[in-house]
Amino acid sequence: MTEALRRRLDHSALVFFDGTLWRDDEMIRMGVGDKTGRRMGHISMSGAGGAIAAFEGLDVGRRVFIHINNSNPVLLEDSPERREAELAGWEIAYDGMELRL
Repeated sequence: MTEALRRRLDHSALVFFDGTLWRDDEMIRMGVGDKTGRRMGHISMSGAGGAIAAFEGLDVGRRVFIHINNSNPVLLEDSPERREAELAGWEIAYDGMELRL
């Protein structure tokens, strides 16, 4: 996340953001791939360089993670990862989700 992008997103009513992976090495750990998220061009949701941290301090009305890989534990409604994302102010997109501003 560049500073220019942070400025552009600040004061947005709604931001959809890539939530492919919870952690950078998720697919390697699960044995379903051999590339990190960063190598594939994704910013992980968690961690110091992740999207949740990158959005700290930004004034965004609604934050919605989209494009979530099936290996991402945030898809499980009762997971600690889901709780962490929601406590940080994020919504997790789901099939058929409709939004109103």
